[in-house]
Amino acid sequence: MNRFQLEVRIKPRPGLLDPEGKAIHHALDSLGFEGVDDVRVGKLVDLQLEAPSEEEAIERATQMCRKLLANPVTENFRITVANEPSDGGRPA
Repeated sequence: MNRFQLEVRIKPRPGLLDPEGKAIHHALDSLGFEGVDDVRVGKLVDLQLEAPSEEEAIERATQMCRKLLANPVTENFRITVANEPSDGGRPA
């Protein structure tokens, strides 16, 4: 088995309200930061998991997102492999 470090980025779907993003946008404006058109607040989840292949690791992370990490009605997610697979230093 290989060990994979995955990043899961979860963001509100375009067009849906993002109250936290709106509050940050207003705060930035009131602090004098000009030129910020929009702010969207999401989540970053780092996953380290073991899988036989990168494809299997991504598939497992996708299932995790669909079942727990992301709300499929209101959020989109993107999974990226953050590093090369490692056998964790274990002897072959």
